[in-house]
Parts: sequence; structure tokens; C-alpha cells
Amino acid sequence: MTVVANILVGLVALIHVYIVILEMFLWTSPRARAAFGTTEAFARESKTLAANQGLYNGFLAAALVWGLIATDPSGFQLKLYGLACVIVAGLYGAATASKRILLVQVLPAALALVFLLLAR
Repeated sequence: MTVVANILVGLVALIHVYIVILEMFLWTSPRARAAFGTTEAFARESKTLAANQGLYNGFLAAALVWGLIATDPSGFQLKLYGLACVIVAGLYGAATASKRILLVQVLPAALALVFLLLAR
């Protein structure tokens, strides 16, 4: 159970690393614009804001990776904290930006959280 939980936590961390790359470095690219449904003009105008948002996603990924590396109880607590933050941020994003966030962020984090708690 612990192995499955850690694999899912790692997957959530990788999703957020990818989001960091899109938001901080590729925001104006066709790939990022397609992923986030933005226009070229909007992407140019909001580049700094997106980079700031990407930084926060990086913090989420860092907490999860640190949780995977750290020994318990700190490792468990970091994973729990990181997953809870991803779920809350994803729920807010789904309510305010796109329902697709439920599938991309909330569902993987919720699954990881269930397995993390079951492994405990």
C-alpha cells in the first residue's frame, strides 16, 4: 500500500512540475495556450501573473518530493500537507477557472491521499 501511495504522490508531484514549466517558462507557447485555453494576447499580458502562479505550483511539487525523500513522521506530514493543498487549490480552480482541473489535479491528489491514509 505504501508503494502505491508513494507512486501516486510522485505522479501528483510530476503533474505540478509540468504545470510549473507551462506557467513559468512556456506560458505564451501554443502548447500552454491550448492547455489553459488562453489567447496569444492574453498570454502575453498575463505572463508575469502566470509565472507567479507557477512558482506556487512549484512549492506544492517541492513539498511532495520532500515528503517522498524524508523519513516519517516528517515524510508523511509533508505528503499529507502537499496533497491537501493540491486538493484545495484544485477545488478552487475548478470552481473559478475550469472543471477540467478536477480530473487533472484533484482526482490524482485525492487518490494519492486515500492510499497515503490507508498505508498509515
